[in-house]
This record gives sequence, C-alpha cells and structure tokens, in this order.
Amino acid sequence: MRIPTLALAVAGIAALGWSSVAIASAAPPKCGDLSGVVDGAQMCQIQATDPAYALSITYPVNYPDVQAVFDYVKQTRDGFLNVAKMPGPHDMPYELETTATEYNSAVPPRGTQSLVFKTFQDVGGARPQTFYQSFNWDQGTRKPIQIDTGGSDKIQPLFQPGANPWPVIFPIVQSEVDKQSGQPVAIPPAVGLDPTKYDNFAITNDAIIFFFSQGELLPESAGALQVSVPRGPIDAMIA
Repeated sequence: MRIPTLALAVAGIAALGWSSVAIASAAPPKCGDLSGVVDGAQMCQIQATDPAYALSITYPVNYPDVQAVFDYVKQTRDGFLNVAKMPGPHDMPYELETTATEYNSAVPPRGTQSLVFKTFQDVGGARPQTFYQSFNWDQGTRKPIQIDTGGSDKIQPLFQPGANPWPVIFPIVQSEVDKQSGQPVAIPPAVGLDPTKYDNFAITNDAIIFFFSQGELLPESAGALQVSVPRGPIDAMIA
C-alpha cells in the first residue's frame, strides 16, 4: 500500500507509526481472524461447539484469491451462527460442516487452480441442505475465472466471448444424471440450458466438473450433484 504524502511529511516516530498502520491495514486476512487454527497441512481448522450447535469448517490457506475465500468462509460461518444462536429450543443441535477440495489443470496456455467448498447444513428444516461454492484461478492472468464476468476485465471468462457451449454440455449432464440416478430423470431444458446453473465448477486436465447444490438442477429430494464433462467436446470454446 502506498503511504499517503501527508505521512511522509511527519517526522520521526509519528511517520513510522503511520507507516505501520498503513502496512497493517493491507495485510491479508488470516485463519486466526476466523478463530481458526492452521494445521501442518496448511489447512485452516475452524471449530465451534455448543449444546445448541456444532460447526466445522476446513479450507486451505494458500489458495491465491485469499480475500474471496476468506469472505465466503466468514459469511458461511456467521450466517450459520446467527441462526443457531437465535432464541428458542431445538429438537436437535444444529449442524454445519464445510470442507474444501482442490483441483488443478496444467493444460496450455496456462494453468488453473480450483477450490470447491461443499457444505452440509442442518438448521431444523424439512431436510438438511448440501450446497457448493467454487473458486477458480487463472495462474497466467492472475485473475479469478467465472462463467459470467459481468463485463469486468478483472475476471477471466471460462468460455470465449460469443461461445455457446450449453447445447453441448446439457446432453452430457442429462446422460450422467440418468446414470447416477439409475433411471431417466427429466431435467427441463429451461434449467439445463441456463448458464447460471453452472456457476460452480472445477477445471482439470481432462474435464470441467460442474457442481449443483441441492434443489438447483433437480428437486431437493434428489440431493446435491456433481457431473464431469470431458474437455474434448467443449475444448475449442474454453477461453
């Protein structure tokens, strides 16, 4: 962080003090800021237990997009605790368990890193919920990768501008879901061709893995899903 010009005009200890504050404000968020502990595998372990709830979150501290991951973990933790600490009895203790899985790709012209969070949450509803959140990083451009960039040049698109991969991807997803279900399961085209349903993904050398939270692609009773789409049919459209 650049030190303000005014600070440079302050002599001696005052200038040093201002510099220290400026540097501290630029420090990246840490596991300890979330009441977590970093283990030997460089995983942040966050645990919180109470007669009314149990919380467990684990994630790697060395993912490049540190702030985005920190913000998501904090939001997940705080949202659960706000609900769990609300007045009133629980039939069963509320539960949240969040784990993270890393994926990598080294396909030219650049490599990628993916981090996928899977969260199981039970806060006394009709059924527990499982949902995903992914983060993808382009090691060449040093930018996050998303399907919809929102017009920002600070985000790397997964697919090339103007590409329409969904008519290729949807049949593959439909076929794989049928296999996983052991029977034909109809996914409405309005759902299967909707790019927003594919926001959570991971990139590997051989495939793009899409993660669908509970109720996102199929009824909630079907649970959460993940589908691996081979890169071959869509590789020419990947940015």
